[in-house]
Amino acid sequence: MVRGSLGRLASRTLSVAGKWQHQQLRRLNIHEYQGAELMGKFGINVPKGAVVGSVQEVKEVLKNVFPSEKEIVVKSQILAGGRGLGTFKSGLKGGVHIVKAEEAESLAAKMLNQVLVTKQTGPQGKVVGKVYLCEKMSLVNEMYFAITLDRKTAGPLIIACAEGGTSIEDLAEKFPDKIVKVPVDVFKGITDEDAAKVVDGLAPKTADRQSSIEQIKKLYELFCKTDCTMLEINPLAETADKKLVAADAKLNFDDNAAFRQKEIFALRDTTQEDPREVAAAKADLNYIGLDGEIGCMVNGAGLAMATMDIIKLHGGTPANFLDVGGSASEGQVVEAFKILTSDDRVKAILVNIFGGIMKCDVIASGIVNAAKQVDLKVPVVVRLEGTNVDQGKRILKESGMTLITAEDLDDAAEKPLL
Repeated sequence: MVRGSLGRLASRTLSVAGKWQHQQLRRLNIHEYQGAELMGKFGINVPKGAVVGSVQEVKEVLKNVFPSEKEIVVKSQILAGGRGLGTFKSGLKGGVHIVKAEEAESLAAKMLNQVLVTKQTGPQGKVVGKVYLCEKMSLVNEMYFAITLDRKTAGPLIIACAEGGTSIEDLAEKFPDKIVKVPVDVFKGITDEDAAKVVDGLAPKTADRQSSIEQIKKLYELFCKTDCTMLEINPLAETADKKLVAADAKLNFDDNAAFRQKEIFALRDTTQEDPREVAAAKADLNYIGLDGEIGCMVNGAGLAMATMDIIKLHGGTPANFLDVGGSASEGQVVEAFKILTSDDRVKAILVNIFGGIMKCDVIASGIVNAAKQVDLKVPVVVRLEGTNVDQGKRILKESGMTLITAEDLDDAAEKPLL
């Protein structure tokens, strides 16, 4: 329910200098069960649960963790939203089910190692490697809670709504007055007054007010101490025993904080990520996979964006954003080519280099060595300008490789389409 909704809500509701600001993209995303464990460490109320990776583990959890439970919530674990309404490629409908305890084992077997397709995964879906078994709670009310970063107020912003468990972005569009936003002074931290405003916005029906205020303060503490970029709970539920419980949560963390959040970043599940982006990160390359057919290797983010634009202008579609940076080594260039050629959709590769700190002869040597190591089955168009450009062109010419050279940006963008 919760995964992915705040990015859309923030883009619609957070105004920055008169323009709509999209959610920050530099982030670590963790699974629901990992988020629940982390919140529990900060004293935040979460449902009792256990994660399993095999049918045998399901048996053990039912025996040791839920010996007297009559019903169990079985949740597939993937890094994408819309799990409840998703469909497995095997035909099973729904990635989240409430079943009788004796049925949990057979259901988990149908989920584990199967591909779940949701509105956020794309048609390829994601493999369910873990299943989260949770207690079924008696909920009397469902609310929405989130903390994100707001440039307008230059600090954390708490978003709350008395209605949760549903599409919060649709609710915000139709009934914006129902959304309560409480900015927090990043230097003072959250005050009792701030937390009370949030609780008033949530409007719990039976939960103890002071206990609810303390829960809000603990959520803010988690957000700050773990370098979150986003903490979203949907629903933040009210139970029959008058408690606020984070029934389903999504947490993202700033990549720049990896050096001081080693325990959290060790939770990263690379099996849920684009393997091209994982390989690029290991090679210290800036790469984002797209859906086009022309692979791009460029130095500098600005030139990379311009290259993608001019490809579109000439009728093509870029397969990626790939910035090798200003000081890439020959080895990084080779790795870049391996990543580009691993994409079956790529029909041609465009290398566009303006040599400054990044010398053209280094790029040229990397291209030649990459062509020798990688079985190139698509044409490669190379446009070089700048430092050591003549040496770079000579290396390409003397390599004996079938490489297509381009004189300018328009020429470079047109040739992959021929």
